[in-house]
Amino acid sequence: MPPLTRRTFLRTSAALVAVAPAGLFGQEKPPDTPAKAKPDPYADAVLVKGEPPLPEKGAFTIVALPDTQHYSDKYPKIYAAQTRWVVEQREARNIACVLHLGDITNDNSARQWKNAVKAMKLLDGKVPYFMAPGNHDYGPGGSGSVRETLFAGHFPAVDLKGAPTFGGFYDREPERVENSYHLFSAAGRNFVVLCLEFGPRKDVVRWANEVAAKHADREAILATHAFIYDNDTRYDFKKFGPKQTWTPHTYGMAIASADDVTDGEELWQQLVSRHENFIFTINGHVLHDGLGRVTTATPKGRDVAQMLVNFQMRPRGGDGWLRLLEMRADGTMHVCDYSPVRGERNESAQNKFSVKLAGVGVA
Repeated sequence: MPPLTRRTFLRTSAALVAVAPAGLFGQEKPPDTPAKAKPDPYADAVLVKGEPPLPEKGAFTIVALPDTQHYSDKYPKIYAAQTRWVVEQREARNIACVLHLGDITNDNSARQWKNAVKAMKLLDGKVPYFMAPGNHDYGPGGSGSVRETLFAGHFPAVDLKGAPTFGGFYDREPERVENSYHLFSAAGRNFVVLCLEFGPRKDVVRWANEVAAKHADREAILATHAFIYDNDTRYDFKKFGPKQTWTPHTYGMAIASADDVTDGEELWQQLVSRHENFIFTINGHVLHDGLGRVTTATPKGRDVAQMLVNFQMRPRGGDGWLRLLEMRADGTMHVCDYSPVRGERNESAQNKFSVKLAGVGVA
């Protein structure tokens, strides 16, 4: 066999290519595999351009701000755009307050808390805001493993106490800000708002009962992170166990405290249903479509509306969606979801609806 020179090698290679099956040496690409289409994040939406109509005469607005965790982490400009819009609209929409439903941050880090402060502080002196922490606001990395949080380090108790709407903190932790109540009035109506920690401890529930009883003449609102699940039922560990994902009873803080947490059903039985002044509850936390609602009667036959709203599954951590609660003089609450970032409202049946609210002590 003659020695393999460079010329011989090239001639041999050319011959092989000439007789090789098509595509072996890359001359012919295999048929393209169709790319898997990404699901439409707004397949369930009915998007309409423009802001919602202004409230009717004699009405006022409460703004719900759920699960800003990804804004605090990656999209702080969206967070600031939300609160800036609220300030710009405060007079036109007679905005009485903003309710933050928890998961203010994603991993309970100083950087993310600072981003949250920048956005929320745009409301200072303009629109009152009341905040309830979520599981991501606790523990190392937002793990919810323990009840340690940087919340008060960035929203100091002394600052919150200075607000004219401030009522008080959980009586056994007066310098911690995770459990608070607030008093405000709008359109001739008086309200008390209870903001409770994720999976409230039993003694926190004791305190909340005392607050609700003390202000029995005011319409009461409960804001907490986990209450209603996305299938229009309350979180109920005794009945459903871990089938309801992200239940407070499965977090590290529950394990570390001999299960000193309460879920939605327990809060209903041990707090809300015991008083005749709660008009609605509202929470975030749950993924999937992030929406749910149910109305339940107290033992005395008085209906209490309960809502879940969470937008964090939308693009860019939520696309800036807010829930606007228009409180009308006839006792109805008209709900509409709007994004000042997109300049659109969502008018699906899950995102635009009305609820008849019972008055204080009225079945």
